[in-house]
Amino acid sequence: MKNQSFVSVWDAIEDTPDAAENMKLRSYLMRALKNHITRTDMSQAQAAKLFGVTQPRISDLMRGKINLFGIDSLVNMAATAGLHVEIKVLETA
Repeated sequence: MKNQSFVSVWDAIEDTPDAAENMKLRSYLMRALKNHITRTDMSQAQAAKLFGVTQPRISDLMRGKINLFGIDSLVNMAATAGLHVEIKVLETA
């Protein structure tokens, strides 16, 4: 068996390149939101009110339950938090 090297853990564990890219985007957005909530000393209840979701939903975010979040909802939450989201698309080698 040949040893493989991956740029991201998502490249290693996802079945397709498109699934890996989706997971990379979601994980990046989740980290940014978690960092924002932590940095601003916002409680989960305050974050839930700001984002228009339930406190258990924020708990899921803070605990990294990535499978429960889509890109759209994460982008909406980031924009509501005052974060600027940019996408950079590059050609693969």
